[in-house]
Amino acid sequence: MRHLLWAWNHIGPKRPLFVLGLCIAAISSAMLVVNPMLAVRLIDEVIVPQNTALLLPLLGTMFAVQVGRLLLRYGMVVLMEISSTSMLTAVRRRLYDGLQNADMAFLRRFPTGNLMTRMTSDLERTRHTMAWVSYQIVDAVTIFVSALVFLLFVHVPLALCLAAVTPFILIVSRLFVGRIRARFVLLRQKLTSLSTTVSENIDGNRVVKAFAREPHEIDKFEAHNAAFRDTSVENALIAAKYQPALEGFSQALAVITLAVGGIFLMRGEMTAGQYLAFSSFTWALANPLRMLGLLLADIQAFNAASAMIEEIYDPERGIKDKPDAIPAPETLRGEVEFRDVSYRVDGTGEKADENDARDTDITASAGSRDILSGVSFKVKAGETLGILGATGAGKTTVVNMLLRFIEPSSGKVLIDGRNIADYTLSSLRSHIGLASQDVFLFSDTVSANIAYGAERLSGEEIVKRAVDADAAGFVEAMGDGYDTLIGERGVGLSGGQKQRLSLARALAIRPALLILDDTTSAVDSETERYIQERLRDLDFPCTKIIIAQRLSSFRGASQILVMDRGRIVEYGTHEELLGNNGFYRKIWDLQNGMGGGASLTPTGELPR
Repeated sequence: MRHLLWAWNHIGPKRPLFVLGLCIAAISSAMLVVNPMLAVRLIDEVIVPQNTALLLPLLGTMFAVQVGRLLLRYGMVVLMEISSTSMLTAVRRRLYDGLQNADMAFLRRFPTGNLMTRMTSDLERTRHTMAWVSYQIVDAVTIFVSALVFLLFVHVPLALCLAAVTPFILIVSRLFVGRIRARFVLLRQKLTSLSTTVSENIDGNRVVKAFAREPHEIDKFEAHNAAFRDTSVENALIAAKYQPALEGFSQALAVITLAVGGIFLMRGEMTAGQYLAFSSFTWALANPLRMLGLLLADIQAFNAASAMIEEIYDPERGIKDKPDAIPAPETLRGEVEFRDVSYRVDGTGEKADENDARDTDITASAGSRDILSGVSFKVKAGETLGILGATGAGKTTVVNMLLRFIEPSSGKVLIDGRNIADYTLSSLRSHIGLASQDVFLFSDTVSANIAYGAERLSGEEIVKRAVDADAAGFVEAMGDGYDTLIGERGVGLSGGQKQRLSLARALAIRPALLILDDTTSAVDSETERYIQERLRDLDFPCTKIIIAQRLSSFRGASQILVMDRGRIVEYGTHEELLGNNGFYRKIWDLQNGMGGGASLTPTGELPR
């Protein structure tokens, strides 16, 4: 019932149409009693006494009732479809809005296939219940009650004999619901696992092909597919066990009518019309009872689906605007400062409690670990900061904090001297341009991808940003130039081409703070040098933070900080760091073949 109320609350402005549809369903179902009532008169007052005066009026009335009922049913179906589709659209919109505003911690909990199943098949199950099951229940209840009242009006003793079977059907139905409820939840979980497997395989098809793991993926899919099939079959078998009992009790109504009604007829306690009314109208008692099991199964499937929808309907946002958050100024200078920033996660990857973060011994015993520890640095507006470090040193965590994808366990992150938590998320991020190594491009044109963050970008500006990112050459060589459609996730483009489009997209918003997270890792040295020269001559003020493993990426950097295991181990200019003869100098010698016999690594990356 709780889930039905939840769906009812989301029909919204179409709620009157839904109520009207249910009312019409009840009226049209009750009208089924009219023609049998008229049939009693037709037999007892026309056929038996051979009185033809009432023949045409009765037949005309019966025809009009039937036509009127069919018209009402048509209108009811239209109203139910409109209202249920309205509910579906409203809930899907709310789900999508929630996912857009959900933080990273929430999205990590649900694989893509899981979310897609909730937003498609689960929502369709909800709509199906509101559009079809709801009026079927109203039909069943109305027909059963109307038929029972009519039969009581026709002949009380025989009607009570038929009503005596009803409790047994209700007992069987109750047992069936108790068995099937948990099974539908299990079936829903199997479907989610199957959808997740398919989604991951499609997303990772290049990896599958590269490692020739098609047979393995097929076997994995078959295992999930078989699990879903077996659960579906088991559910069907459970329903099949109870259905004969429901069917048997329903058929017992016809037997009672024939046997007991025949006795009453032979004794003269019933007229022929009354007996025929019972014989022809027993289905009105039997059908609702026969459908009861199927309708209850539909309700249980709906409960399982709506529970899954509710789980993601209003996701708790760990990172959100403070009640007193203000929009960031239209123009930011881009001064960045980290003040004693630490970030700690527990064993599950979730942010550790701030109190624990202050006690290393307690936190370590609880399985927590430091990602950042006491990080402090400052970048003046317009300067370029380079961040160097091996994988896992905490470089990307710094980026995620600037964008407020995550928040510090302790310490503060400031832009232009103000805590970034004081700004609204959307206004803060509108001033930050991010170009990362792992590029995501939308299935759209080249120009649409470049202008993604700037809705009203002119064609000249799009070209200019492509030139700045050294993307103009290969874009113009495409068949349709900037109107060329890019395949899903940038299929058909090289890694370097995708990175350059990502950089053009970041530059297009004219950010106050530009973050380049290993953006040029897939381009050659000549292209990298060209991009660096263009970045030095941008036509708007911009503070740059460059994260890389190749020291060549830091040409022209004002300051360079070296990170190791979440801490800053060195900080200064290129010349100062070389003079320190520390970690930076060691990497410089390795990447330039000057390490006293140390060989240059093929990738030029930092040692792990």
